[in-house]
Amino acid sequence: MFIPLHDANSLKHIRLQYITLAILLANVVIFIMMAADAGSQATVYGLGYVPAVVHDVAELPPHLVILPEGFTYVTYAFLHGDFFHLAGNMLFLWVFGDNVEDALGHFRFLLFYCACAAAGAAFHGMLAPGSEIPLVGASGAIAGIVAAYLILHPRVKVWVLAFGRIPLRIPAFVPLILWVGFQVLMLSVGDDSNISWATHVGGILCGALLIVILKRPEVPLFDRRIVMPAAVETGEVETSPPQKRSPRWGRQ
Repeated sequence: MFIPLHDANSLKHIRLQYITLAILLANVVIFIMMAADAGSQATVYGLGYVPAVVHDVAELPPHLVILPEGFTYVTYAFLHGDFFHLAGNMLFLWVFGDNVEDALGHFRFLLFYCACAAAGAAFHGMLAPGSEIPLVGASGAIAGIVAAYLILHPRVKVWVLAFGRIPLRIPAFVPLILWVGFQVLMLSVGDDSNISWATHVGGILCGALLIVILKRPEVPLFDRRIVMPAAVETGEVETSPPQKRSPRWGRQ
């Protein structure tokens, strides 16, 4: 419904969102490597999240095992099925990730990203524990970022393409609330597509919780302004008591 393009929201606590950029670069490089690798399907099973394997319902053949299955709660988020899958996730990361990283700090943002990815996989596995289809894509982590941005900056103006073609500059809460609501709706109606709406909802819930816990203490929620005393804002300190003024008498 809405494709995000740009937000006018400058960084306030960090100079460069290098964790966001590193995650984006890692996803792109891994996608290119897998596209050039004839054995990438084996990588999908080895690094993707397979609920049946994690829940001990099934077992991977030994030649497909790359890492212990617990690592796949995060590694799946660095794999993508096709270019449009990758491009959509990375666009959301590019537009919204920098301000979430700014609010959390670099290290906590990395933890946040991995935790949202893991929560998305866990919720997907909870609803489909016997599935032998590998889950791939950064959507769980991206959903967490969307939820965090919505809580931090609902009133910031963002440029979006409405219905993929109409450019609009609107408050962030409009497209983001609609996006979150759509994920919940699609999960509740039981859509038969190959999209894991449960992963998105798990990431949303995790992101909404963690942004409140992990954000910098001085970062307000919902675009509230931190009110500072005037002397602090201007750097002026009053050094002498105010002078009393003599009363003025006017004529009646």
